[in-house]
Amino acid sequence: MNYGEIKNCDIANGEGVRVSLFVSGCTHHCKNCFNPETWDFNYGKPFTSETEDEIIRLLSSSFVDGLSLLGGEPFEPSNQWALLPFLKRVKQELPDKTIWCYTGYLFDRELLGESRARCECTDEILSLLDVLVDGEFVQSLYDISLSFRGSSNQRVIDVKSSLKRGEVILHDLISGHIMS
Repeated sequence: MNYGEIKNCDIANGEGVRVSLFVSGCTHHCKNCFNPETWDFNYGKPFTSETEDEIIRLLSSSFVDGLSLLGGEPFEPSNQWALLPFLKRVKQELPDKTIWCYTGYLFDRELLGESRARCECTDEILSLLDVLVDGEFVQSLYDISLSFRGSSNQRVIDVKSSLKRGEVILHDLISGHIMS
């Protein structure tokens, strides 16, 4: 897997201060994507053990709330295989840090159902996430007033509650509580 960028003090892609990893490779090709260079799976630099070590170091700062995965598309199957061991490491070494992930795939229909995104590690990756922002960016539904998403079709999902209850539970961005 390659990655396009690592932001070490990101406040736009999840709650609090985050370290954001922009993976390379995406087959959605959303119109007016904010990061189209990451559609190419070969864009950027290789994601190596040194890259992992650097992200862990950045995440270790007390003021950092967690990790955000963006792209490109983290749920492209080839990216999932590369991300799974890293996400396990993050949860093992930094269990208090949250993990957010942005995907163009729909949580309930494509990541839990049958789709080209599903592979042997999809369920395990989902179990490691705290919040998933799902759905392709749709320019005609763009709304600058939305928190942590670009278009109104996208959902901010509390993954752990959703998996536990077997239904989509949206993350309440204002009070920090979940709502159905």
